[in-house]
This record gives sequence, structure tokens and C-alpha cells, in this order.
Amino acid sequence: MIIRRFLDNDGELAQHLAQQLNTTLDWPQGAGLTAGHVAKIASATTCDVAYNQAANGHLIDLFAALPLPGTPDGNAFWGALEEAGGTAALYIDPGNMGGPAFDRLARGNEAGIANRVLSFLAELDDHQRDAVAKVIGDALAHDTLVADGRYLGQLWLRDAETTAWHVLLAKRRLHETQDDRTRFFEAWGNS
Repeated sequence: MIIRRFLDNDGELAQHLAQQLNTTLDWPQGAGLTAGHVAKIASATTCDVAYNQAANGHLIDLFAALPLPGTPDGNAFWGALEEAGGTAALYIDPGNMGGPAFDRLARGNEAGIANRVLSFLAELDDHQRDAVAKVIGDALAHDTLVADGRYLGQLWLRDAETTAWHVLLAKRRLHETQDDRTRFFEAWGNS
């Protein structure tokens, strides 16, 4: 996903400022800080922070849908997950990650959990992934009438994998994307 970070007079943000706030990008004239500057700050913040926070929040929501550690259902679930996933499951085991891991995620330490999720999924062979999907899906199936457990588990795994990737990609954006985009637009413009 490429998010526009540049601001032009015909863009959506400029049109919104003109139509909804009755201001232009260069307002106020001759001032040090214009509406355009504020819009660029808002645009950059929205692209980098909101997307990153949304991905982090979704990753937390995925784990929150699973049985809670320390409860009878949770203890059975996490034990079954470790049995199905083998040593790969240790990457996301509550005893190994600890409660503070998700607190840090909510405060912006997004790469740690995302890396653990991707490492967990990368180490699963096809048989283990199928077994893990069944364990997760069976835990989720009681809340829905939509599908069977195995399918729900496959959806959870795909969503967790994609969300973890989005978290890592969003973190990368903070440091590398602007130069990458400049090179991208130059290369494609010259092709």
C-alpha cells in the first residue's frame, strides 16, 4: 500500500481545507506556519502513526479473541497450541512473551510482537500449521456460526501474518519510505 505523502493544490486534503474549513494551503499569507504546513504535518502523522497504531491494535485484538492465559480454558488452549505447533509455538506462548509484551505493543514497541508472530508462523510446517489452525479455530468457533473451526483458524493465522507484516512495514516507513518513494517515482517516471 502506497500512501500519498505529498500535498498539492488539487489533492483531497487541499480540497477538504478549502471546502470544509474555508482556507487555502497558503493561509495565512506571509505567516511562518501556514495551513499547508499543518496539513503536511497531519498527512505525515496520519500515514505513519495511525496506520501503525491501527495495525498494532488489530494484532492485539487478534490475540484478545483467543482464550485468556491463566484461565482454565486458556491453559488448555495454550497447551494444545504448543502441542500442535511444537517449539515454534514458544514464540507466542504467554509464559515466554509475558504480559508486559502487549503493554509495550500498545505503547509503540510494535516490532517485538510482530517479529514473534512471523517467526512462529515461519517455523510451522504445513502439518503443524493445519493443526494450529484447528486449535485456534476450535477456540474461536464457539463465538460464531459462520464456519467450522479449522477454517476460522486459517483466517486467524492469515490475518495475524498479514497484520504482523503491516506492523513491520509501518515501522519501516518511519525510516526508509520517503527515499524509496522518491527513487520509485523517478524510476517509473523514466521507464
